[in-house]
Amino acid sequence: MEPTTLSTDRLVLRPFVPADEAEVYAAAQDADIQRWTVVPSPYERADAHAFVNEIVPNGWRDGPAMSFAVRLGAEGPLVAAVGVHVRGTGDFTSHEIGYWAVKEHRGRGYMTEAVLAVARWAFTELGATRLEWRAEVGNAGSRAVAEKAGFRVEGVLRAGIEQRGTSRDCWVGALLPSDLGLPSRLPYLPAEAPIGRQAAVSQSR
Repeated sequence: MEPTTLSTDRLVLRPFVPADEAEVYAAAQDADIQRWTVVPSPYERADAHAFVNEIVPNGWRDGPAMSFAVRLGAEGPLVAAVGVHVRGTGDFTSHEIGYWAVKEHRGRGYMTEAVLAVARWAFTELGATRLEWRAEVGNAGSRAVAEKAGFRVEGVLRAGIEQRGTSRDCWVGALLPSDLGLPSRLPYLPAEAPIGRQAAVSQSR
């Protein structure tokens, strides 16, 4: 995937570059980021170096993960990170969004603004028909951002994510192109029959 830059009224979103190493390292010292995301813990300077010099460039080149540094204007401070992970191939491709916000810049709507910008890009440029969000049960901050961005929380997945060598329950939600007034790559036919009737039909076959 060709690296790209997005912008909103307040933010510029671009792929991480080596010059971002110090800010990534500083942001990832936050206990909440280490608790609720999959960044290494403790987070060393070498982790930040590998992220901006290897992980991010490889992700954009090979396509499985596209990560954006979210800045307050082109030359402003780093306020967040947002990434889209692509899983599967062909008709079985799925897209999942992940994010974290720099502690000093939370509570100002930057994260929701950035998530919406990346969601629109995923629908219009990546051809995503569903953008999924997952967070460990209890991660209220991540859930609040997802809901403000229009994600519909669909339930709890048992052992739905891996964290620190364990499987943990997670909330799962999704955003569809139509939720943002955008066309979808494929027609969407939502279920209409009640669950009970569907079960009866299945059992009668």
